[in-house]
Amino acid sequence: MPNHLISEKSPYLLQHANNPVNWYPWGPEAFAKAAKEDKPIFLSIGYSTCHWCHVMERESFEDVDVADILNQYFIAVKVDREERPDIDAVYMNVCQAMTGQGGWPLTVLMTPQQEPFFAGTYFPKNSHGGMPGLIEILGQAARLWRTEKDELIQAGNEIVRALSQTETAPAGEISKELPKKAVKQLKNSFDSKNGGFGGAPKFPSPHNLIFLLEYAKEEHSSLALQMAEKTLEKMYRGGIFDHIGGGFSRYSTDAFWLVPHFEKMLYDNALLSYAYARAHEITGKKFYSQAAERTISYVLQELTDERGGIYCGQDADSDGVEGQYYVFMPQEIHQVLAPQEADRFCADYDIGSNHFEGKSIPNLLHTEQTPQTSRQTLERLYLYRLHRTRLHKDDKILTAWNGLMIGALAKAGRAMERSDYIEAARRAAEFLEKNLMEQSGRLLVRWRDGEAAGEGKVDDYAFTAWGLMELYQSTLDLRYLELTVRLMEIMTEQFWDSNDGGFYIYAADGEALIHRPKEVYDGAIPSGNSVAAMVLNWLFESTGEIKWERLTQKQFAYLAGEIQNYPAGYCFALLAMLRRLTPSQQLVICTAEDNFCVSEFARNVKGDNITILLKTQKNSKKLDQLAPFIKPYPIPQSGTIYYLCKNRACSAPVKDVESLRRLLADEN
Repeated sequence: MPNHLISEKSPYLLQHANNPVNWYPWGPEAFAKAAKEDKPIFLSIGYSTCHWCHVMERESFEDVDVADILNQYFIAVKVDREERPDIDAVYMNVCQAMTGQGGWPLTVLMTPQQEPFFAGTYFPKNSHGGMPGLIEILGQAARLWRTEKDELIQAGNEIVRALSQTETAPAGEISKELPKKAVKQLKNSFDSKNGGFGGAPKFPSPHNLIFLLEYAKEEHSSLALQMAEKTLEKMYRGGIFDHIGGGFSRYSTDAFWLVPHFEKMLYDNALLSYAYARAHEITGKKFYSQAAERTISYVLQELTDERGGIYCGQDADSDGVEGQYYVFMPQEIHQVLAPQEADRFCADYDIGSNHFEGKSIPNLLHTEQTPQTSRQTLERLYLYRLHRTRLHKDDKILTAWNGLMIGALAKAGRAMERSDYIEAARRAAEFLEKNLMEQSGRLLVRWRDGEAAGEGKVDDYAFTAWGLMELYQSTLDLRYLELTVRLMEIMTEQFWDSNDGGFYIYAADGEALIHRPKEVYDGAIPSGNSVAAMVLNWLFESTGEIKWERLTQKQFAYLAGEIQNYPAGYCFALLAMLRRLTPSQQLVICTAEDNFCVSEFARNVKGDNITILLKTQKNSKKLDQLAPFIKPYPIPQSGTIYYLCKNRACSAPVKDVESLRRLLADEN
């Protein structure tokens, strides 16, 4: 019989809707029942493509013995971390504080007032190998609730009090010393042989690589460029990249990028697309554009809804077996391909070696040669693989992650002159505006199966604003600048800490949790605070509005204070700081042409850290409101006039692209 999750839209919650556990979604019904029946809450947080979430479900949540204990002594609540990142952030902080580590599935025991007294991650059904079992944990907790409930409540109170007493670091000052210190810290953990940082498991952390690329360019650092390039090359050659279908898995279980944890997430592929596109832009190497193209191709082919929105990701498991979708035996290849073609593929991609449970993961780590296998061969294997076994897809469309992909598509389109990528970014932005943005401009968290839900969190606003910022730069369509301004105004109103700076994770009028944190650490994805700093600075450079400059100054002071001790953990914040510290240029294009060709202009005029405004008869009134400094700039009766400024000093206007290119070359 289905439980209370049966009416939810989240694929993760629906995966548990027929468990014998009487699950409730997070909400007042569950908490009221817990208070009325005087029972503690068993909170389980995960996501639909999480391998260990599946394992814990099969072992425990589908088990009648575990279900009997949970149903009798607890109120069981399931949360999809991707739909409720605020709940996940609060209780992940609790888990890390109590145990020194975190991860998913996240397991928390708490009072009906949501105050936690126990936290952990995955637990097997029964104790073994020194790991406590869920049945034993639940049994002990149930006994303690009956006999020592006051002590548990007191423990919960103390944890909440400790969370609320977390202090904001004193404001700091940005300087190039922070990025320089971060590069040294990254060097200390850099794997010069295999690329990446630290040992196994090894994560892509693409925002770290984007930072290193920008630092290398601005500071002429061969060390930073070497670390970025070595990592980008080894990741693309490794098994963490899907050489048949494209796209990157979540992380590598080893130190050399061969055996991945096979789930694919949109946010990784978005930021990696951006990183490879930027590497191509800086180095001119085709290797990086190919990596970006194959990653974007995967997203557009496998994760993109026909309406333009982009899904969350794909599972590590196929028919309940981890990695089965991705691995091969040589005889399989020979069944699908002609003998010579099969031999070539096996030689190119190391098929025949024992990489994962007796099977092979296609990879290029064994050779530096360019593979001879044709695209047609890869396509045949791709089609074979699609029919060989099923791969679960999480078809939620998340606002925040779509924002990241919009930014990546816009950047890659600009860097690689791919108008189809820019068009895909447009379609995704239109999807968000139509389906996940209310008339007031407020954002919702997710869309699935025709329904949007969830109050937008800081990442939704910051990441979407960043994506629109990148899309504006690729199209010069004023609509995207206007939307960026609108989102940042709502962010400031609802999320801004006017005392210390920084943005809270959820809105002032949102559901109040036991703690209202501000997240700064750039972990698997950049923090909303780091991305907001980038957008705020760009808005000031673009519009000249003093309100954005004041917010930018306070936001960077807040970030500088928070990241002093270990700046390498805040690489997107440092990326924003580099943009702030690098001399900027502003270009105003005033044109009488109704169809000014932005793509042709971008192809002929290149420049970094430059903000561009396009003023036409059609948009001048709106543009003058968004960027009042532009009012005196006249639109010529015919042709185009270019106004270039750098460091608040302006050059004489020019009327042709060649003169503008010379000006830009002189400025650089």
